[in-house]
Amino acid sequence: MNETIDFESTVSENRVNIPGRIRRELDIDDGDRLRWQIEDDGVLRVCVVQQRSGTFSDFDGYDGDGDTDVETEHDAWGVNVS
Repeated sequence: MNETIDFESTVSENRVNIPGRIRRELDIDDGDRLRWQIEDDGVLRVCVVQQRSGTFSDFDGYDGDGDTDVETEHDAWGVNVS
């Protein structure tokens, strides 16, 4: 384990900033979650849970090429309505 201090942050009002270099290296972005775990030897482990890999991560949205009737199609998005 590296014993040198690479980065240091100060806790203020129970909040702490993640240094920019760490955010960039780990690709941490708004909406991501940090999962905290204390190991048996007292070491703190933090895992990044990226929200960009959720249910709608591949959804690009409606491209607007077709007309819609919101009143009849509202609850049938993505379903063939006959």
